[in-house]
Amino acid sequence: MTGDRREQKWVGVSLSVATYVAALAAALAAGWAASGIDAGPVVHALVVVAVADLAATAVVFAASVLADNSSVYDPYWSLQPAAIAGYYIWLATSASSLDLRGALVTALVVLYCVRLTSNFYRDWPGLTKEDFRYVGFRRRFGRLYWPVSFFGIHLFPTVMVYLGCLPLYAAIAAPVAPFGWLDVVAAVVTLGAVLLAFAADEQLRRFRRDQRNAGLPIEDGLWSRSRHPNYLGEVSTWWGLYLFALAAGWEWWWTGLGATAITLLFVFVSVPMMERRALATRLGYAEYMAGTSRLLPLGSRRGSCEESSASAAGLER
Repeated sequence: MTGDRREQKWVGVSLSVATYVAALAAALAAGWAASGIDAGPVVHALVVVAVADLAATAVVFAASVLADNSSVYDPYWSLQPAAIAGYYIWLATSASSLDLRGALVTALVVLYCVRLTSNFYRDWPGLTKEDFRYVGFRRRFGRLYWPVSFFGIHLFPTVMVYLGCLPLYAAIAAPVAPFGWLDVVAAVVTLGAVLLAFAADEQLRRFRRDQRNAGLPIEDGLWSRSRHPNYLGEVSTWWGLYLFALAAGWEWWWTGLGATAITLLFVFVSVPMMERRALATRLGYAEYMAGTSRLLPLGSRRGSCEESSASAAGLER
């Protein structure tokens, strides 16, 4: 990395860190103001978190506008769960109810946040780069870009992660069932999901470092079994957290709303958007799509696809 690039990255990261410190301060102030509402413990906690989330999102949006770069928001997705878990830890310790499940869930959430946040900052060169999806929104919406950015790039993901974190209250702060076998399953699923996403991201990073792979799709390792193993790890993480809520008590079944919403978001929005871009920029991606499962590692179908193509070619001859 050249001196100019290092300086650009340092400026971008410094602004990002300052933004999130300010966002945390705004969240704490807004959460404290909302803590006086008269409601049951579950509603009270969820309202406090929602108000704090909105305040923090507003601060990050303001920083995005000032920097003219909506990618300032990108780390929010991974930092938000840690902040929410921290609030529930505070509730549990205040009530002397923190148990093994709560401690384990918090540790896994922190691991998830460290993994995803570090993955962003390792590759982000600073304010000189904005996510290609946001650049597309700029071209499409013109002067309406910033309202679209607020609702679509900032607020909507905040709501998605808020819903995804619903199980955290049950797993950390609620008086619940003792630690059991379903907690073990939940821990295995969540940890496995985080490690899967980490391994997929590292394989992709190594692939991109080789200049010979420019313009080609990655087809090795985990990517030979799934076209989006990193997304599979992301989605599975939220289902793992939901299992912790079920382990806390089946009355928390409704907290699966978040995992469901996030799964639908990735399957019907994120994956199609990434694949449209890959089809336009990656040589041979259509063949890769035809021979490899979208998310679940169902195995490569490329051998059978090639055989079918060869048979068809033989018939044509």
